[in-house]
Amino acid sequence: MDHSRAPVLEALGHYRRDGLLPFTPPGHKQARGADPEVREVLGDAVFASDVLAISGLDDRRASGGVLRDAELLMADAVRAEHTFFSTCGSSLSVKAAMLAVAGPYEKLLVGRDAHKSVVSGLILSGLRPVWVEPSFDDERHLAHPPSPAAYERAFAEHPDARGALVTSPTPYGSCADLAALADICHRRGCPLLVDEAWGAHLPFSDRLPTWAMDAGADVCVTSIHKMGSGLEQGSVFHLQGDRIDPAVLRSRADLLGTTSPSVLIYAGLDGWRRQMALHGPRLLDRALDLAAQVRARIEEIPGLHVDGHAEYAGTGLAAAFDPLPVVIDLAGLDLSGYAAADWLLRHHRLTTHLADHRRISTQLTHADDESTAGALLEALRDLAAHAAELPRPAPVAVPSAAELRLEQTCLPRDAYFGAVADVPLGEAAGRVAAEMLTPYPPGIPVALPGERLNGPVLDYLATGIRAGMYVPDAADPRLRTVRVLAGEGSAPGA
Repeated sequence: MDHSRAPVLEALGHYRRDGLLPFTPPGHKQARGADPEVREVLGDAVFASDVLAISGLDDRRASGGVLRDAELLMADAVRAEHTFFSTCGSSLSVKAAMLAVAGPYEKLLVGRDAHKSVVSGLILSGLRPVWVEPSFDDERHLAHPPSPAAYERAFAEHPDARGALVTSPTPYGSCADLAALADICHRRGCPLLVDEAWGAHLPFSDRLPTWAMDAGADVCVTSIHKMGSGLEQGSVFHLQGDRIDPAVLRSRADLLGTTSPSVLIYAGLDGWRRQMALHGPRLLDRALDLAAQVRARIEEIPGLHVDGHAEYAGTGLAAAFDPLPVVIDLAGLDLSGYAAADWLLRHHRLTTHLADHRRISTQLTHADDESTAGALLEALRDLAAHAAELPRPAPVAVPSAAELRLEQTCLPRDAYFGAVADVPLGEAAGRVAAEMLTPYPPGIPVALPGERLNGPVLDYLATGIRAGMYVPDAADPRLRTVRVLAGEGSAPGA
């Protein structure tokens, strides 16, 4: 296929050159009606490209095939059989994939390190999750993707499961053995779904871990805005094989998606595919070389350590490692990631991707160069030089892997929609959660609706918040109270 083409961008160019006069939404009518201050900040080019997908970018029957052609080119670029665009982020895409595999009360194997969007999918669908435990590093308090053996055991205990879902890469860069997981699923006639939101770049470099489609996965969900060049909310999901009907997958996405998709986001997806198809290996080679240099320079800064392959991949850990999320351990400076992230923002106007009780992540992509890398290194050296002036980290009571595992007493949907009560945090142990409690980023819930809360998890959240943790999805983000099922019994449908 001709990857120099970009059907969405070409159609936008035609729209603007032809001087079409819209009597349709959006109501700003090519910026003419937009607030002057908004136009000044955003620029008129944003409004000029904000058109309807139907009766705008394409005609009322979509007979020009603009979106279809863009999706076909994307599929070809990444060696998938089908690709679907989403303007609602991978949060929608992963829900659509789950709904295409199983229905209410049917089982799906799910890695317990799944993103909150997966849990939202469980709540909306009524699926019955069979949780598969991550590979937990007790020394560093890090979860890596579950092992193939863990999925094998889960299938043996639940042979009626309709499929499996795994998150790979994690936001920290550790990757699952996807080929082994695909084989485990396919021997049972089941599909493998991969939440590869952090892996948009993987298909375009043989120096990176194998991406989901090449490993044999059936569906792969990717956020182009995370490690690619797309706009926020730009996501694609890819399909191959005959275990999931593409019409069913598209229908499930249609159930959840907007009827007013953003052409701006479509254009970002289309342009990123062209960029990667034409230049991806060269751009990623440069990014990986830069990441190696940055990692080496950070390691020279006293008190800082960069997590790498040795810490993440190997027996009992992950199967592979993506070096572009540069995760920096601050234990040698006796600093929390929360304090370090705040200091870097305040003193260097530098934002970090995630922060936890002992780490920050400084994500690199193909957009970085020697200038941005130099600014990062300068800021980190300055942080190390001023570390003694920063407050000592408040202790965070991080539970062991066993303590993190909570009993699932009922379906997430039944707990979420059940009768609830807000109880003081100190009285919540033993109660069944009716909300997600999710440190963010990276957005992996510590407690889910339907799980019975225990003391160590509640202590972790309480001490984490005092140290700087952010838990935005709780009814009370300060966690003075926790939302639980009312009464002592569990919700119906357990």
